[in-house]
Amino acid sequence: MYRRSAAAAVLLTAALTLTACSSGGGDSDAQAKPKPPASSAVPDPADAPAPSAAAPDAKPSGPVLPDAKLTPKTGSFTAEEKKYLSGRVPEKMDPAAVLQTGQEACQRVARTAKRDKDAATGAVITGEIAGAKDAIPLLCPDQKPVLAAAEKGFPEGPRTSPAAGNYRALTQATTCTWEAKGKDGSVLASGPETPPKAGDKITATVPAGTAEFNSSGCYAWIPA
Repeated sequence: MYRRSAAAAVLLTAALTLTACSSGGGDSDAQAKPKPPASSAVPDPADAPAPSAAAPDAKPSGPVLPDAKLTPKTGSFTAEEKKYLSGRVPEKMDPAAVLQTGQEACQRVARTAKRDKDAATGAVITGEIAGAKDAIPLLCPDQKPVLAAAEKGFPEGPRTSPAAGNYRALTQATTCTWEAKGKDGSVLASGPETPPKAGDKITATVPAGTAEFNSSGCYAWIPA
């Protein structure tokens, strides 16, 4: 992997802050996100050192380097790295600095998955590990099983027209609650039926015809 210089990191932070489409977010937004499994032994991805530059999925809205100019100051990029960098590098920016942000996302996924795949899956679903969905296929394909699981799940909060079936919450918090409503607003199902205890698995059954599934304190859901 190509290592960026400290100067490149400073430049990338400044450039992507000015050009990223999602540059309005701040620390308060990150703090408001739900947390991974409360009793998991895995370090909370939200509390891990964040990438030193802007999020890997924050593509610049201004001019970017053409693919033909995606070359590092020394060495070379692999074909997969060039694919990842395509359309991500602002003009006059060191491509290696942008690449490093994706590599950092991969490292965080791998570290978390090594201890707890559920925590890694939830962190990808919720965006706690920013840019992981784009980085994994090209920069760390060994983590594709985590991505595949995440693509079948969804974060807590309101979700319209969910697929009927059984789901499992990726949390062990005792505050998780859920509710499934029909088109007329009537409650079709809700839970948990009894207050969960620490360490209990929390599941939800979404009936056919559910118009909205809403949950709170559950972090993320995957098919059970």
